[in-house]
Amino acid sequence: MPDATHAGGFPAPAKLNLFLHVTGRRPDGYHLLDSLVAFTDYGDTVQAAPSDTLSLELSGGFAGGLSAEPDNLVLRAARLLAEAAGVPAQAALHLTKRLPIAAGIGGGSADAAATLRALAALWRIDLPTGELAKLALSLGADVPACLLGQPCRMTGIGETLTPLPALPALPVLLVNPGLPLSTPAVFKARQPGFSAPAPAAIPDTTSELIAFLHAQRNDLTAAATGLLPDIADILAILPGLPGCLLSRMSGSGPTCFALMQDGESAAAAARSLARSHPGWWVVPTSLRRL
Repeated sequence: MPDATHAGGFPAPAKLNLFLHVTGRRPDGYHLLDSLVAFTDYGDTVQAAPSDTLSLELSGGFAGGLSAEPDNLVLRAARLLAEAAGVPAQAALHLTKRLPIAAGIGGGSADAAATLRALAALWRIDLPTGELAKLALSLGADVPACLLGQPCRMTGIGETLTPLPALPALPVLLVNPGLPLSTPAVFKARQPGFSAPAPAAIPDTTSELIAFLHAQRNDLTAAATGLLPDIADILAILPGLPGCLLSRMSGSGPTCFALMQDGESAAAAARSLARSHPGWWVVPTSLRRL
C-alpha cells in the first residue's frame, strides 16, 4: 500500500456499471441489483497527512459543488474508521474533485473508499477485510465495490461482490450533460417489474465481452431519461461515433459511456463532442487495469 502522504494520493476512480439489472426489492425498500462493475483511469484523488485535528480541503473542477461539512462522505469515512479502530480522528485530508457530482459514476463512494485506504495507511490500521467492508457499506451501497477497486460482479444491494479477472483495457468515453440526477428519484420513477440476472459467466476477450454486454442493459435508463431528457440526447449520439463498440448509461445516470475501439477514436470523439456540445462534460479515458 502506498504511503498516505505521497504526492500522488489515493485514486478514487470513476465507477462504471457496464450493465445493471434490477432483480428485486427488499422489504426495507432497498433494490436488489445484478451489475458488472468496472473502473476507469480517470477520477478523484484523496490525500491524507498527519494533523492534530480532522480537516478537509477541496480542490478540482467540481469542488465548488461540495463543502467540508460534517456530512461530507470523506469526513464521515474518516470518523467511522477512527471509531472502529479506536484511534483519534486526526488527519489533514485533501480531496481533488475531478468527477461530476450526482453523476452515476460513484464519485462520492469512490472518495469515501479512497479515504478509508488513505487513513488505514496513515494511521497504520489493519482491520479485517470483512470489518472494513461493513464500514464501507454503512457509508453507501456503492462504497464496498469502490473499496475493492477492481472489476467485479455486484449483487444484493451492492454488498455482495465477486471479484473478476481484469477486463480488457478498452478506451472509454465518459459523457455527462452537466446536470445532476438524484439516485432515489430515479429508483422512485422506475416502472414496476424486475429483470432476471445476467448470465453468470463474463467473457474475457474484447469481442466476446462486447457481444455479451450488448445482450444486457441498464434497467434504470428509462426512468433516468424521463427525469432528464438530456440523457436520451447523449445516448442517441454515442452509437454513431466512429469506433464506438458499445454505449450505455452508467448507474442511475446521468453519465453515459462509450467503449471505444482504440484511444485515437476516443480522443477524436471527445474533441468532436466538446465542439458540438460545449456544455457537456466529456472525458476520454480507459478501463482501469490493476
